[in-house]
Amino acid sequence: MAAGKLSAADSEKLSKLQSAVSGLSEISENEKSGFISLVSRSLSGEAQHIEWSKIKTPTDEVVVPYDSLAPTPEDPAETKKLLDKLVVLKLNGGLGTTMGCTGPKSVIEVRNGLTFLDLIVIQIESLNSKYGCNVPLLLMNSFNTHDDTQKIVEKYAKSNIEIHTFNQSQYPRLVVEDFMPLPCKGNMGKDGWYPPGHGDVFPALKNSGKLDALLSQGKEYVFVANSDNLGAVVDLKILKHLIQSKNEYCMEVTPKTLADVKGGTLISYEGKVQLLEIAQVPDEHLFEQLVTLRLVTGIGCIIEGWVNLKAIKRLVEADALKMEIIPNPKEVDGIKVLQLETAAGAAIRFFDHAIGINVPRSRFLPVKATSDLLLVQSDLYTLNDGFVIRNKARANPENPAIELGPEFKKVANFLSRFKSIPSIIELDSLKVIGDVCFGAGITLKGKLVVAAKSGVKLEIPDGAVIANKEINGPADV
Repeated sequence: MAAGKLSAADSEKLSKLQSAVSGLSEISENEKSGFISLVSRSLSGEAQHIEWSKIKTPTDEVVVPYDSLAPTPEDPAETKKLLDKLVVLKLNGGLGTTMGCTGPKSVIEVRNGLTFLDLIVIQIESLNSKYGCNVPLLLMNSFNTHDDTQKIVEKYAKSNIEIHTFNQSQYPRLVVEDFMPLPCKGNMGKDGWYPPGHGDVFPALKNSGKLDALLSQGKEYVFVANSDNLGAVVDLKILKHLIQSKNEYCMEVTPKTLADVKGGTLISYEGKVQLLEIAQVPDEHLFEQLVTLRLVTGIGCIIEGWVNLKAIKRLVEADALKMEIIPNPKEVDGIKVLQLETAAGAAIRFFDHAIGINVPRSRFLPVKATSDLLLVQSDLYTLNDGFVIRNKARANPENPAIELGPEFKKVANFLSRFKSIPSIIELDSLKVIGDVCFGAGITLKGKLVVAAKSGVKLEIPDGAVIANKEINGPADV
């Protein structure tokens, strides 16, 4: 890491900011010091310089092939011992606004009337019941989702699962013009604040008191994943490998597809495994990073990892987790503001004995848009004990590429345009343009484009079987 000394002007800027932040009663002392530390690091020009010649493609010891992992124990008592050391933590700070929903994204209905959160609870409940273990669920909320989540989890009060919630940090947005906190400008509502990215999971876990409580219960590992990744389920093979090998951090990685060009790549660098983000790559090496090193990528920008709880405590207490800072410019009521954020995956290089495991693509099933919702609600998947399982009748290992127009963007609009979700077992790609509605019992196959003419509503009739064609009107069906 290289950090320049603060200039006199920046020192004064930071001093004024610190004074202003000290008067913000809405946040804790931990949050104030965390925020000032982040800003100070940003001002000092702290950066991690990658020497391209030192980058090595990871070996199978660094990024372990999933198929090489030892099988899970046959004795249920041994499995119980493994699971009793585990905590599941879901990142639950996101809102469903991009899909037209209010409240936490985790309460969007995914399948059979069940939400993301319902499925997560059912999965962990079934593990606890089957093996007589106690795997607790932690939900890291943001100030945006906290109140709603507290009400929602009450419905699981009689479930066979302990659910704990805690909040990630709340930092003030920085006004670009004068480098002062937006709440000091009179904007005291939620728009004045931001959650500083999922890299905050480690200090937030410690500051909430949850980390020490879990350690006192004999818990050893936390499995961290986004609440909207339906493939991110507890994997006993991975847990067993970590406990036996004493790895402190394991990042799940998966072969890239063309949709993942923006994602990072795990590399070996100076004897340690670390994440190389595309933003860190010099222009002259960009093609090399995309082609040569694209064999593995952190899943969903690495929001899926297994981390040793004692290691988190050690590193947070030593203030050693100095992840790369991600500047995120925004605009609030016409005022240009800045958010400084960090990503959890970038922490991998600070842990001892960190590895990647190259997992099947089935463990990466995020629902970021209604096109993803169409996939998981279709016959491409079935539901079993809360687990979304791929239909073996699908011959192609890749999922269909689905592109839906803006008319389908919001969940309510999406649902209103399908009498029932079509069968897509044999679908390769689907592009829908314009005002299109689908009837019940439809089967889609091969490569399809359905494009309604401007100002015309195109209805695909009940029971239609459509394969490899472009549809512009009723006569084409």
